[in-house]
Amino acid sequence: VALRLDVAPFFGTRRVRDWRRSEDGAWTGSAGSLYLRWAGAPQATVTEDGAALTLELTLAQGQKHDLVLELSTRPFERPLASPGLLWESTEAAWRKDMPRLERSVARRDAAHAYAVIRGLTSRSGAMVAAVTTSLPERAESGRNYDYRYAWIRDACYAGIALSAAGGCSLLDRILQFVCERVLADGPLLAPLYTVSGGQVSLQTKVDLPGFPGGDLVIVGNDAAKTFQLDVFGEALLLFAAAAQRGRLNAEGWRAARVAGEAIAKRWSEPDSGVWEIEPRWWAHSRLVCAAGLRQMAARGAPPELANRWLALADAIVAATSERCLHPGGRWQRAPNDARVDAALLTAGFRGALPRGDPRTAATLAAVLSGLTEDGYAYRYRVDERPLGKAEGAFLLCGFWLCLALLDEGDRLSAFRWFERNRAACGPPGIFTEEFDVQQRQSRSNFPQAFVHALLLECASRLGADGPEER
Repeated sequence: VALRLDVAPFFGTRRVRDWRRSEDGAWTGSAGSLYLRWAGAPQATVTEDGAALTLELTLAQGQKHDLVLELSTRPFERPLASPGLLWESTEAAWRKDMPRLERSVARRDAAHAYAVIRGLTSRSGAMVAAVTTSLPERAESGRNYDYRYAWIRDACYAGIALSAAGGCSLLDRILQFVCERVLADGPLLAPLYTVSGGQVSLQTKVDLPGFPGGDLVIVGNDAAKTFQLDVFGEALLLFAAAAQRGRLNAEGWRAARVAGEAIAKRWSEPDSGVWEIEPRWWAHSRLVCAAGLRQMAARGAPPELANRWLALADAIVAATSERCLHPGGRWQRAPNDARVDAALLTAGFRGALPRGDPRTAATLAAVLSGLTEDGYAYRYRVDERPLGKAEGAFLLCGFWLCLALLDEGDRLSAFRWFERNRAACGPPGIFTEEFDVQQRQSRSNFPQAFVHALLLECASRLGADGPEER
């Protein structure tokens, strides 16, 4: 086996120039402010340019050989760790942290989804939406974005999924991050933050080679300057899920009050919505806020507060029904936009409306007839072109359909949507935001956290004995 270690950090602007082999056989070097140590390769040699190490190993069938690469922001002082002990401690830590998933269907995929979410979550509890930037949604379309930030909405999706899976310490960390941001920023809550809780810069182009078909490489994200009302509703849904598991502390209840007050203050304002587009009076944003208010009212809120939240939810649903109910009896995107939107499915299964409400059934039927093809779902019709031409299928929407059908009692159809959409990944089991059905290609940044979160939630709810408690 021929191996080459060629480290080029900081987007390839730094190279290792000082590889040295220590007495214990490990190689050390640095590149800018990054320090490296490579153990298990004492016989490696430095390339002529001094930047890389090469190694040839001969292994018998079934034989293993550990190579340990360590990265640090300061020189290494601790002794080398035993690879065997590293494997043992790593496996023990995962066994301790992993939810048992005893009632989940597709347990291996559910466990894998959990592992991805955990890997995307920092020590602060901030979960990045993806680890990449600028992978194109469509070739040469300029729709390249930087997803290496912590979206509040995505964190709530993940937290709700973790609660459905039984609750764990990862849920507590994500919950803590969302609580901190809601308490700190109140009605000015941003849609996204850095992993340290800081402001995200607006996007700028950087001079780096891009992915084929996407030569525009950017850092930062313009969504940081938008108002997205639905994040308050999603935060309340997360708090309610945590409360149902007995994991919402006093700080969480304070954050819930703040989120409720923010909804009361701002629910009538136009916002950029779940799809982060031009500000309008989006129906989904209002309905998910109503769902969050109802769920929190049912999770042990003091009677006076619960009544206030329920009254506010009733007022929001009434106003939304007046302005955004299509003549066909379904929800439409906005007062001046009659199109159906897959995001409107959430009004039903998240609890903005009681089960059996005809508006939910009509919306589900409209999504199935107008926004699905070949077992995949799309957000909304962008233009007059056939589905799949303007953009790829949104895997998030496919899993929403699974939850919507399950909530309506159609378990068999829910399973079909679950199975179809969980197959839209490659051998590593990593999902992107979009899937090009015709070309069978993943599109946009990866791994997309909210897709893995919805897979985990669907697997958990499909394995439950009955419908979700409201």
